[in-house]
Amino acid sequence: MRETIGMVETRSLVAAIEAADTMLKAANVKIMDFQIVGSGLVSVTVAGDVGAVKVAVESGQDRAAQVAEVVSANVIPRSHDEVDKIF
Repeated sequence: MRETIGMVETRSLVAAIEAADTMLKAANVKIMDFQIVGSGLVSVTVAGDVGAVKVAVESGQDRAAQVAEVVSANVIPRSHDEVDKIF
């Protein structure tokens, strides 16, 4: 079974770090990518099984929203091989 990918994008480095910390503590996921996109946008991407990633993204999104603006959050269950090449 392919891993699920979850992403949280914030308009603050501190909020993204808080989201990453919360996601790792909330479920059995690993960080795949942490990117400072620009113009204050920071993206955190995690991977794991479907249930764990859903819980992690929801928890990370909630925590980041307490610190700054959450621009987007998304979960991609069992992503295609071509998507994995991005990371």
